[in-house]
Amino acid sequence: MRFIDECTLQVIAGNGGDGCIAFRRAKFVPFGGPSGGDGGRGGDVVLVGDPGRNTLLDLVHVRVVKAEPGGRGEGRDCHGRAASDREIRLPLGTIIYDAETGEQLAELTEAGQTFVVVRGGKGGRGNKHFTTPTDRAPRRAEPGTPGEQRLLRLELKVLADVGLLGFPNVGKSTLIRAVSRARPEVADYPFTTLRPHLGVVTLDERHMSAEGTFVIADIPGLIEGASEGAGLGTHFLKHLERTRVLLHLITLSGDPARSPITDYEIIRRELERFDPELAKQPELVAMTKSDLPDVEDAYPEVRDEMARRGIELHLISAATNSGLGPLMNLLAEHVGRARNKAP
Repeated sequence: MRFIDECTLQVIAGNGGDGCIAFRRAKFVPFGGPSGGDGGRGGDVVLVGDPGRNTLLDLVHVRVVKAEPGGRGEGRDCHGRAASDREIRLPLGTIIYDAETGEQLAELTEAGQTFVVVRGGKGGRGNKHFTTPTDRAPRRAEPGTPGEQRLLRLELKVLADVGLLGFPNVGKSTLIRAVSRARPEVADYPFTTLRPHLGVVTLDERHMSAEGTFVIADIPGLIEGASEGAGLGTHFLKHLERTRVLLHLITLSGDPARSPITDYEIIRRELERFDPELAKQPELVAMTKSDLPDVEDAYPEVRDEMARRGIELHLISAATNSGLGPLMNLLAEHVGRARNKAP
């Protein structure tokens, strides 16, 4: 399934039904009076948060969503049928903007959360409402009012407790495969991950804490200049804004011009340029691929250099599961503290 996190959508509520002009026709009642029923209410367009969806793909090719109009009023005091509302189910984390004004209208963050984005028109009144002492047989009725309409811009930011970040090919996808049921593509070349993946981490009894489960997001790899859009950086960095804790992965690369320390500093600068508040989130740093001899040999020097910056460096291997249990438990503790602080 393609991951689509932005789209535009025209939404149109249903028009109200017209009121009816009618008169009673009964035997022996020559002047039965007006009996036109009212028109029905037009349907609303309602946005619903759905935890079963994780992309806006279904809406990309949908130009317009319309709700049904209300039914027309009829004779014998019969009112028109009120139209059903039209629901649009959206992934959790979707932000709804008015595309013409830029105003943020709503944000769907909970399962079943609803937002009426446009309201249906009111039904018109039938002619029985217009009788007066001088006009006992009015021949006028109200038309239904038109439904509201809007052009929306939908933007999805994934909801996760932990956000993985780091340069391409540092092992983010391998890590999320090792600790959850998520199955992103894994290969030995940069930019394997082209869309965010979410995985639910459930700690086993050996490493259980107060926060037994949390959601981790594998964000596509970042590069220098990501805050300015390099490598679709701004497209992916926004998905870190909702996370509670950052897990920053570093490792040795085949490029002699790079080092784990410089990689870490570059990503940190990009975070601060993109959103200073995002850069203030709690962060854990881990050196991956400890199953490789070169990484294991380089770890002490990198650890000491990070310690001089006041950062504890964890050594892990997603391929052999080395160090993953303690790291996941530590993440769960940070997530628990962040959840308790959240309003």
